[in-house]
Amino acid sequence: MHHSGIGFDLINEPSTKNQKGELDMDALFRKEGEFPDWETLYNTEPVQTLPWFTLEPDLDLVCTLKEHHISSGTFLDLGTGPGTQAVWLAKQGFQVTGSDLSLSAIAAAEHYARSQGVCVALVEDDILASSLEGPFDYIFDRGCFHVLPPEARAVYVQTAFRLLNPQGRLLLKCFHVKETGMQGGPHRFSTELIRSTFSSHFELLTSHETHFEGTRSPNPLALFNILQPRNAK
Repeated sequence: MHHSGIGFDLINEPSTKNQKGELDMDALFRKEGEFPDWETLYNTEPVQTLPWFTLEPDLDLVCTLKEHHISSGTFLDLGTGPGTQAVWLAKQGFQVTGSDLSLSAIAAAEHYARSQGVCVALVEDDILASSLEGPFDYIFDRGCFHVLPPEARAVYVQTAFRLLNPQGRLLLKCFHVKETGMQGGPHRFSTELIRSTFSSHFELLTSHETHFEGTRSPNPLALFNILQPRNAK
């Protein structure tokens, strides 16, 4: 086994390629709301080729921490994938838990965290049947919620509410309703749909248009939302 030098295995060759030998996103995400098996995906494709992969911290996360003077506390990186965001948060001094449905993703994240010399609690977990206990000061979701089927959104909302401190914040990034460059992939959301979906348990504090950094060009349009539990004073 050999590694890339940044902490990720490169022994797998992409199993779904286009004529140029590149990972074919249209083949993987044919229709909006239809997705491959996440464990199979992480077990067969090099993580660097996945559309959401970036070694850099999410720009909206960085700006939020700076603007709100957030420098300590407990973070749940929900749908952590290869763990790049969780590792960055740990480097900033946060106590971080990363969860993902895919055991192969967790294994990649564990390897990356070790290579970076940081401690992150990494857990295989399904947010729709979560065994996580919390509470967390912050939940960062960079792409988990928007791949859930619409009928599962209420469970997500209830679980996120349960896992957050009463004064906590949910930092939620999802595909924007204006995103049309990608044929399939995640569900799209407007500010009003986010507000109505979460209204039973959360107040939407801010919502703005942005982009998803990753391997796609151009970067897909995204919506970055900050929500607080309704029992917050």
